[in-house]
Amino acid sequence: MRATIMLTKDAGMDGGQPLGQVIKTGRTIQSVDRALDILEVLSANNSELSLGEIAARSGLNSSTCHHLLSTLVARGYVGQNPRGRSYFIGTKILELSSSRVRQFNLVEMAMPELRRLNQQTRETVHLAVMQGHELTTLALLESPHPIRVSTDGASKANAAHATATGKAILAWLPEMEIARVIAEKGLTSFTDRTITNIADLMEDLRHVRRNGYALDREEFQPGIVCVGSALRDHAGAVIGSIGCSMPDMRASDDLLETTRDAVRECAKLLSELLGSPKDVLPEMPGPDRAV
Repeated sequence: MRATIMLTKDAGMDGGQPLGQVIKTGRTIQSVDRALDILEVLSANNSELSLGEIAARSGLNSSTCHHLLSTLVARGYVGQNPRGRSYFIGTKILELSSSRVRQFNLVEMAMPELRRLNQQTRETVHLAVMQGHELTTLALLESPHPIRVSTDGASKANAAHATATGKAILAWLPEMEIARVIAEKGLTSFTDRTITNIADLMEDLRHVRRNGYALDREEFQPGIVCVGSALRDHAGAVIGSIGCSMPDMRASDDLLETTRDAVRECAKLLSELLGSPKDVLPEMPGPDRAV
């Protein structure tokens, strides 16, 4: 679970100011376990179930089951029939399922443009999304260079604040949502260049919004530089990002500038394919907006 620079034969909230605290242990949380038991009971049945039936099948007493069901109903994960007072799987479950399907569709739709970006820059290209509060890499195309960036996407799960793809997404989230991400994941220091201060991160995200791209200069992995830009859907909401990574030894000002423009143009094209309104897409930066 690491990002490294590879030489191949063939070609080849530490230190921060937490917005909240999360206590993590190796044990499961009983109320969450019980809520999931209820969802599994409902999903295994083809018809609606009464409170008593759910309590019996999940092994819960009626009072505990009722409280959990009330919470699940309020959040939309369980539906309730107002006449018979019976319960069924809610629409929120369907939304989560369809969201996963959309991610697969996103990869399929984006792949031609990702390949074009990969061929144009000859550097490693990423497609990333936030799943909950974790940064997830959906697709990766490696550079054809003998010396190239090879990234294990799982290692970036807690590194949205330290990566260009992560910052490109964070920059457009509501501040309260950014606070939740940091409260859960912290501001881990991956290198001596990682931003581990909340004020500094918010200032960096302000620059991302202004310029339309994010930059990671060895913040996640020594010797690796990455440029990222956000993807928007038909409603103008940011749903992911694309990034282009390269070894620092190749990251000249000229290459970074051309890579930045290529990444932003690719993100703009993909956003248009997703139906994003053109008036919410950032304009390409002028010559005074140097990397």
